[in-house]
Amino acid sequence: MSRRVVITGMGIYSCIGTSLDQVRESLFNGVSGIVIDQARVEFGYKSPLTGMVPLPDLKGVLGRRQRISMGEESEYAYMATVEALRNARLSDEELLAREVGILYGNDSVSKAVVDAIDIAREKRDTQLIGSGAIFKSMNSTVTMNLATIFGLSGVNMTISAACASGSHAIGLGFMFIQQGMQDLIICGGAQEINPYAMASFDGLGVFATDFEHPTLASRPFDKQRTGLVPSGGGATVILESYESAVKRNAPIIAEVIGYGFSSNGAHISTPNIDGPAKAMRRALQQANLTPDQVAYINAHATSTPIGDANEAQAILDVFGGNPYVSSTKSMTGHECWMAGASEIVYSTLMMQHGFIAPNINLEEPDDAFRDLNFVSGTLKQEFDIYLSNSFGFGGTNSALVVKKFNNE
Repeated sequence: MSRRVVITGMGIYSCIGTSLDQVRESLFNGVSGIVIDQARVEFGYKSPLTGMVPLPDLKGVLGRRQRISMGEESEYAYMATVEALRNARLSDEELLAREVGILYGNDSVSKAVVDAIDIAREKRDTQLIGSGAIFKSMNSTVTMNLATIFGLSGVNMTISAACASGSHAIGLGFMFIQQGMQDLIICGGAQEINPYAMASFDGLGVFATDFEHPTLASRPFDKQRTGLVPSGGGATVILESYESAVKRNAPIIAEVIGYGFSSNGAHISTPNIDGPAKAMRRALQQANLTPDQVAYINAHATSTPIGDANEAQAILDVFGGNPYVSSTKSMTGHECWMAGASEIVYSTLMMQHGFIAPNINLEEPDDAFRDLNFVSGTLKQEFDIYLSNSFGFGGTNSALVVKKFNNE
């Protein structure tokens, strides 16, 4: 049995907006969410740039017992999920009455771990760490918190796959539903943005260095790119079988039709060309598409010299120069564990509203990949099918293919 898998709701909490409407406007207008973070300056960062996301105020929304178990990434994920469930027309009663699953991408809980250990070191008494600390400091913090808050009874797993975590979560949700194992799954990705989470990255010297002009610092594919800009937040996509969506008269936003994955099996941090190309080909094969049928590619491109160049070559190898290409990370920075999910939200918003967001700060592409069909200014363009790439440390690769829904 192979069932159709549709998207019936989306939610977003990011540095370019904390709602779908805000984010759509930012995407269309090419608005950057990158700022200089004074906390990073004081912390000793070489690069204090980040995509700044406001911390939610959940007092009066959730009880104290619930809040003390939630770290930063769980709060972002909660906000995105509330919006997604509302847009999918899923009530609290329906969540309890049905078997609803959750698959969410997350690969760090740095602040919660550091805070707990600091208390133990200072006080020499582990009981003073607090009863909520353990639930904040586990990698599965997002799924365990959301599953209990919303009363979920289906599949419940965290996907830890570096910067492809959010994409793999959606891909696995797609497979679970396609194979008839679940009807309805909350999928997504979350990323903390506190200084603890990014200090080791900063120490590697991989962050952008244009501190005087924060909004110009993230420049995927541009000759003058100097490195990535870290960011974060939460993004949620409600995946549902077509039959379930029709039965409850749900709004169908789009349809997931392909998921490709691979491992580079080589250097732990330097990406290659063959792995990403394999993931894209596998996604196309599962979607039963030829490369010329994909209108737009939301590139993983993080603004690093080698990563952008290798992905560009992989896209050329698979697609040639036909599809439009842009990286929304030029506006958001690299949302890490969240990025694979947020970029599905971004791309789906574009497809819904007939435009392709620009790869801002792209003034001159590298000579090696000038043949790619880059979008450097907002393009008013209807399109029906896109592919979104997500790659991560350890050589993990994910590619998702999504199409505009039609009842055929």
